Amino acid sequence: MRNPRLVERRATPRRYLMCPPAHFKVTYSINPWMDPTKPVDVPLAVAQWEDLQGRYRGLGHTVEVLDPRPGLPDMVFAANGATVVNGRVLGARFAHREREPEAAAHLEWFRSHGYADVHEPVHVNEGEGDFAVTASYVLAGRGFRASPLSHGEAQECFGRPVIGLDLVDPRFYHLDTALAVLDDATDEVMYYPAAFSPGSRAVLRRMFPDALIASEADAVAFGLNAVSDGRNVLLPQGAVGLFGVLRERGFVPVGMDLGELLKGGGSVKCCTLELRA
Repeated sequence: MRNPRLVERRATPRRYLMCPPAHFKVTYSINPWMDPTKPVDVPLAVAQWEDLQGRYRGLGHTVEVLDPRPGLPDMVFAANGATVVNGRVLGARFAHREREPEAAAHLEWFRSHGYADVHEPVHVNEGEGDFAVTASYVLAGRGFRASPLSHGEAQECFGRPVIGLDLVDPRFYHLDTALAVLDDATDEVMYYPAAFSPGSRAVLRRMFPDALIASEADAVAFGLNAVSDGRNVLLPQGAVGLFGVLRERGFVPVGMDLGELLKGGGSVKCCTLELRA
């Protein structure tokens, strides 16, 4: 077993899809982080989002933009709209009616941008909220949003083994709040064990014995809602306990302030859908 602390980290160029938070607000609650009584500063949310977009571009990545639509305040969380592997698109089907129209908006974007292999799902899945892609697998969360039946759909769509993982803590309602892929070329991840059922923890230990284990403090700071290009790891600046251990493994942590968007229960990864060619 190789030592992850001795690996030379190399960034690879990525393409991301993001949606500006022009209409972002919290008027309903569909996860434990959303409180409609707390006001949202939209100009600040836009500035924080633009900082994230600019950071990606500064690192050499390409950012495509999905136009926001009035009445869909959560469209900023673009990761939930689809999953893309080898240019094949599996669309989303949202669990809550408030977000249902987002699915069609994403499908329209993909079809109008030359994606020929686009699948509209039958079963509930919320894109990369609950699907995490590594070199070998698609990790699939279930328990709060995605239907277990969506896992078979994803396996048929992508032709990769789909590994189901049960989420048991409502604070971590999507897989991307409890687990992050650090290096998708080598199946390296970080995660918070207590977010998962005992059986799923055992599966994660077996599959990823060298995984970086996050503390509860870093998990509730949304530190696992992170995006990595194989070297640079963009994550919420409040997840202070992860910065040192990421550096020890050769990664470059990049702290981001998305405090306004956290009011909607999302951070770096929620805002970022990867367009895997």
